[in-house]
Amino acid sequence: MTAHRPAPALPRVGAEKRSHRERVADALRAALIAGELREGEVYSAPGLAGRFGVSATPVREAMLDLAKEGLVDAVPNKGFRVTAVSAQQLDEYTHVRALIEIPTTVGLATTADPADLAALRPVAREIVDAAAAGDLIAYVEADIRFHLGLLALAGNDHLVAVVGDLRKRARLYGLDALVRAGRLTASAEEHLELLDALLSRDAQATHTVMTRHLSHVRGLWASPDHP
Repeated sequence: MTAHRPAPALPRVGAEKRSHRERVADALRAALIAGELREGEVYSAPGLAGRFGVSATPVREAMLDLAKEGLVDAVPNKGFRVTAVSAQQLDEYTHVRALIEIPTTVGLATTADPADLAALRPVAREIVDAAAAGDLIAYVEADIRFHLGLLALAGNDHLVAVVGDLRKRARLYGLDALVRAGRLTASAEEHLELLDALLSRDAQATHTVMTRHLSHVRGLWASPDHP
């Protein structure tokens, strides 16, 4: 994994509705999930501020928010250490996500407003574009918006919050390898395939695509340290 890939300053969509601190926190979470910030390594606020093109103060505040979520630990006089995630934890996250997301998404094949589903297509295309560009942080940020936006159509805010928390704790260490192998775009296109199945009101196809898509997640979470 390239440890110092240039990162976008902040997530682009919805920025005007969120505080500067929240937007920096979103960008840092995406970097962490994408594996740009490696577990066990210590990062200083000034160093991260330089990478993200912002001042150190919102980065420090955002990292304190991530510490409350258990994603990083504060290291006195040095910065913040990214917390480790075990293979068992990754398996548990995958299992819980499958239990929640597959039946919920399949249900949307018959209940979701087609206009609401169609509104997610630009986000799905953002995922594909980010994959093609090898922009891992933009990929993760758009992927989160897509899946949480899709689940929100079921009308259960608590469900969305649970899945959102699971996604924050993930580590997609396999993304960089997929970019190098030219395979990340194919994985990204599954989001468009999923929307097509939903808009066709095809519950079986939705189940097939969603099951395949989530099966890829655990593979992405795998690394030499997390087989």
